Amino acid sequence: MFNFSFDRRIIYIIIAIMVLSTVVEYVANPGALFSLLVSIPGVLIAITFHEFAHGYTAYKLGDNTAKNEGRLSLNPLDHLDPIGTLMLLFAGFGWGKPVHVNPTQYTRKISMEKGEAIVSVAGPLTNIILAFILALIYGALAKFAGVQFLASTIGNVTQLVLGSAIAINIGLGVFNLIPLPPLDGSKIIMPFLPYNAKQWFRNNETIFYIVFVVIWITGIASLIIAPPINWITTGIMKLTQIIFGF
Repeated sequence: MFNFSFDRRIIYIIIAIMVLSTVVEYVANPGALFSLLVSIPGVLIAITFHEFAHGYTAYKLGDNTAKNEGRLSLNPLDHLDPIGTLMLLFAGFGWGKPVHVNPTQYTRKISMEKGEAIVSVAGPLTNIILAFILALIYGALAKFAGVQFLASTIGNVTQLVLGSAIAINIGLGVFNLIPLPPLDGSKIIMPFLPYNAKQWFRNNETIFYIVFVVIWITGIASLIIAPPINWITTGIMKLTQIIFGF
């Protein structure tokens, strides 16, 4: 998904603070711990498919790097980044182990820059598509499973897991569309920028990393992504309702 170009110890300190504050919350509220456990399948699915999509898209464009490194896999263990996974669990957004790509190997039918944009957008787009598929499963369950199953413990947990997975996939997809390094959005916008803007963007990449950390730890990132998350969630759920006639 992405790499940080500054001292990762800063990230470790931030994670430690977030984890500590969340643990305190869990001690005071056992229900929050249950919510965490329910979210784990969604986190595994979201990260795995996101990173697989990056690697597979690069492979289809002619780059074998991800394939040679064993990243064309749907095994979560091949894609989980400890820090990014903790972030998804405790902060609601995060990342997986970066998929390495080599743009010089992309097909010459498109520029390397456009190839990078396509590979970058594949991850977030896959998360949104996956959220819709999970919503369809949720809708089918609600439509055909029967009241008795839905009211059972297994039925309730299944609905909670699906709902959490939908939210996590949408959140991960939208978060990564923010056009700041090291997020996918920073590469997606490159083909659309004028030459001078591209050079300025690349020359000041470190500043953008700092901006990213600031909006991340202050919660501004959540405010930025909240509206599109709500729009996409509402759209997916309305479409699901139309399909199943709710």
